[in-house]
Amino acid sequence: MVDIMTIQTPSLGDRSYLVTDGATALVVDPQRDIDRVLALAASRGVMVTHVFETHIHNDYLTGGLALARVTGAAYHVNAADAVAFDRVAIADGDVVPVGTSMRVRVIATPGHTFTHLAYALEDTASGEAVAVFTGGSLLYGSAGRPDLLGAEHAPALAAAQYASIRRLAAKLPDQAAVHPTHGFGSFCAATVSGAEDSTIGEERRVNPALALDEDSYVAGMLAGLDDYPAYYARMAPANAAGPAAPGLTRPATSSAAQISRRIAAGEWVVDLRSRRAFAGGHLPGSLSFEYGDNLVANLGWLLPPGSPLTLIGDSPGQVADAQRDLARIGIDRLAGAAGLPHEWRGTARLLASYPVSDFEGLAAARRDQPVAVLDVRRRLEWSGGHIEGALHVPLHHLPGRLRDLPAGPIWVHCQAGYRAGVAASILHAAGNSVTAIDDDFSHAAPAGLPITTTPQPASCATT
Repeated sequence: MVDIMTIQTPSLGDRSYLVTDGATALVVDPQRDIDRVLALAASRGVMVTHVFETHIHNDYLTGGLALARVTGAAYHVNAADAVAFDRVAIADGDVVPVGTSMRVRVIATPGHTFTHLAYALEDTASGEAVAVFTGGSLLYGSAGRPDLLGAEHAPALAAAQYASIRRLAAKLPDQAAVHPTHGFGSFCAATVSGAEDSTIGEERRVNPALALDEDSYVAGMLAGLDDYPAYYARMAPANAAGPAAPGLTRPATSSAAQISRRIAAGEWVVDLRSRRAFAGGHLPGSLSFEYGDNLVANLGWLLPPGSPLTLIGDSPGQVADAQRDLARIGIDRLAGAAGLPHEWRGTARLLASYPVSDFEGLAAARRDQPVAVLDVRRRLEWSGGHIEGALHVPLHHLPGRLRDLPAGPIWVHCQAGYRAGVAASILHAAGNSVTAIDDDFSHAAPAGLPITTTPQPASCATT
C-alpha cells in the first residue's frame, strides 16, 4: 500500500511530499529545512532512497541536495539543468524503480520553466499511474506562472504550459491524484485555488488549460500576471549551485543598546508582533512585519540582499519560527533576537506609536478636510478598484518612493491590513505622520468612499 504524505509550508504556499511503500520512501521537492522530512521518515520507520526535483525552484531554496547527502539517496534532477553538483540525470520517458512496489515515470512538462518535469507514480504490479507530482505545471484549477525566467520568455512558456497540461491529461487516468508543489498562496502560481486536492478528471472539468483554445489561454494567462517578490531572482542560481541545509542555531539575544545602535546605523530591526501591538508602541526606527504566512514574501521582497537582520518577537519560539521561515529563502544573517519593547521602557528610547483606523474612519476624516490616501496594493489589485484620488505605490516600491509622497498626514491601506501595517511602519520610521488602515478593502465602498476601476484585459483565472 503506497502512502503519500504532504509536508505543508504555508509561509511559501508550497508543498513537499514523502511517498512510502512501508519500507522505502521517495521525496519530491523538499524545502531547505530537511529536518521535517527526516522526522517524518523516522516516525514511519522508512528509509529515504530517492529525492526528485520537478524543477530548479524560483521561490525557495531546495533541501534536495542536503537531504540526498544525509540519507545517501539518489538525487534526481533534469539532465538539461546546468547544476554545480553531482546528481542522477533524468529525462522525459525515464522510469525509476523505488522499492518493490513503486516506480516513477518522468514526464517533460515545460512551461513554468523550460526544463520542468512531472513525475507519475505507478504501481509496479499493475502499471497504473495512481498519482502525479506536477511541481509548477498543473496546479489545482490553474498553472504555474510562465514569467519567472524573464518577461521575454513568458509568451513561449505560457504556450508550453498549455501543451504540457494537455499532455498530462492525455497520458494519465482520470483517477490519478494531482500533487502540485505550488498553488497554495505561492507567487509561483498564476492564480490561487482554494481546493485542497484534485485528480486528473477534476482538472479536466475546471482547469482553463483543458477548456480554452491555446490563444485564449495564453492571452488570459499573460493578462493575469502581476509582480512577484524580488528575492525570486536569487533562488534559481542558488539552487543550481546546491544549497546546504540551514543553520538554525538561535541568535544571541541583543540588548536595547545594541538594537538602538543597529537602527541608528541603518540596519533592519523587524518587530514580529501584531501590527496593532506595534502601532501602539515600538522602538523608533523598527519595522512591523507581523509574524504569520505573509512574513516571508513581504520581508523577503523588501529586505536588501545580505542585510543583517534583528528580530523582535512575542517569545523566543516566535523568533525561532520566523528564523526557520526566512532560512527557506536564504535569509540567514540574523544579527540577534530580542524580547518585547515594553520590557525596555526606561532603559531604551521612549517607544513610538501611530494611530490605527478603518475605512469608516477614513471617510469621516475626509469629510472634515482633504486627506492624502496611499494604496500599497499590487497593480492588478489597484486596477480592479481603488479609492478616487488615492496615490498608488505598491509596497515593494515604497522604500524607493518616499520622496514622492505628499507632505502632511498620510492614511495608508492595502487589501486586508497586513501590508498597510508594514507600509505605515516604513513611513513612520522615515518621519511621516501616518495612520494605518487595518481593514478589508471590501469595506471601503460601504463606508461611502468613492471607488473607481482601471479596465484590464480578461484573465484565464478561475479563482
